[in-house]
Amino acid sequence: MIDSYRHKGMRKNMLELLRKKGIQDEQVLEAMDKVPRHWFLDDAFLEIAYEDKAFPIGCEQTISQPYTVAKQSELLQIKKGDKVLEIGTGCGYQTSILFFLGAKVYSIERQKALHNKTKKMLDELRFRAHLKYGDGYKGLPAFGPFDKIIVTAGAPLIAKPLLQQLKIGGRLVIPVGTEKQIMTVIDRVSETSFNKQELGECAFVPMLEDKV
Repeated sequence: MIDSYRHKGMRKNMLELLRKKGIQDEQVLEAMDKVPRHWFLDDAFLEIAYEDKAFPIGCEQTISQPYTVAKQSELLQIKKGDKVLEIGTGCGYQTSILFFLGAKVYSIERQKALHNKTKKMLDELRFRAHLKYGDGYKGLPAFGPFDKIIVTAGAPLIAKPLLQQLKIGGRLVIPVGTEKQIMTVIDRVSETSFNKQELGECAFVPMLEDKV
């Protein structure tokens, strides 16, 4: 896949915009510099791939805007070697950012066609991640518990299975709501105790269950 000097320049401009919007984690910005966003979009979007916008990727799904990817990644506070569960693989862009942050990524996607396409692409790129087809509400209990969990679709509620699969000391970042969502951070303090922070409105495609 081609990553031209022009696209590298467009990526640098994107990173400067993210800094101006408040992204401070240089590891996140470095990871986003390493992952060419245009690889994850149709050719029709090549000239606008680095604008801070969401774009369609098929199956009624979208690639999140760069600021959203950066913000969720920053909120996760990834440490190298963290086992991370991603709900909503999509086109694999966020998955790839997690990989370059040093995470051991497990990702689940409910759209079979999208799962197959993304798995093939990430395998070809050698961006290592464990990609699974299934219902995100259920998580991946066989592979848990997880240090971090990220949900990349709007969830009407916080699914209990995801909380159960979070390690004590772990963190869940999830947009909660229907038409509009609130970016929510949940830290697991003990077996039965969780701390919750709400960080403002955001917009995601809906997270649906029973689609498998």
